Amino acid sequence: MKMQDDNAAGLPVESGREPRRPESESSLVEVDLAGLTHQGRVRPNNEDHFFIARFDRSMRTLGTNLPEGEVPPRSSETAYGMLVADGVGGAAAGEVASRTAIAELVGLALETPDWIMRFDEPLAAEVLKRMERRFQKIHDILVERTESNPALRGMGTTLTLACSLGDDLIAAHVGDSRAYLFHEGRLERLTRDQTLAQSLADAGAIRQEEVASHATRHVLTGAIATRGAFVQVELRHVRLADGDQVLLCTDGLTEMVQEDSIARALAARGSSSDACRRLIELALEAGGKDNVTVALGRYRIPASVSA
Repeated sequence: MKMQDDNAAGLPVESGREPRRPESESSLVEVDLAGLTHQGRVRPNNEDHFFIARFDRSMRTLGTNLPEGEVPPRSSETAYGMLVADGVGGAAAGEVASRTAIAELVGLALETPDWIMRFDEPLAAEVLKRMERRFQKIHDILVERTESNPALRGMGTTLTLACSLGDDLIAAHVGDSRAYLFHEGRLERLTRDQTLAQSLADAGAIRQEEVASHATRHVLTGAIATRGAFVQVELRHVRLADGDQVLLCTDGLTEMVQEDSIARALAARGSSSDACRRLIELALEAGGKDNVTVALGRYRIPASVSA
């Protein structure tokens, strides 16, 4: 590639200007990602789906006559996303709902012309608003599917998403799948189950410790479903630290495995793949009464990113 040297023509060069510095700290973050799903020991099919992805925006300078340091030779921003969805509905409808929800969400993200690759406020708030609109769009798409195929009527799905950029994490959630943050040996829920039992606890009708065994713990009050006109999306924005882990899972794990056992599995040495396999094994050993799906990210965040 031939470049004309405009300086040879006597064009002025601005001096004394502070060189531009690329803000690409997010590309320095290392994430060990893995996901795994299992049909379980009872269900005839698997209505769970998961998706894990890396998103990049990058530039590499191929040639210029600008002074050194005026533009970066290369710059990049890197984000990571995880999704889990647990379908509900008769026959194969639940499987269709969860698969469709993830595929459509990915498609909507790819069609967005202006990717936001900064999670500073108010940009993080805008990303969360977009997620909320996309979840509603998925609802509309599921309704359209049932209009062309009545056998799918009544289908729906949970949908839980976590997306990180540098040390920022956003989460969007509908249903009773969960997102957890494992920080310094403690397991913290980032989402709240949208179930009748949890609603009763929130209203003070039952104690919080009764929710896990209550008869209505599987009755969803929130889902991306073909019934109802509006999806109530729970949104979170949190800051990650070096060594943190983010776990997404369907209720096939949390119904079978206590949170202290989940925490021990995450604290064990090994890769994210090892931890995912162990979590699935724990659910199966406890009876495997439902499909079980996990997605896990383990973060290594340099001090320069979190400063």
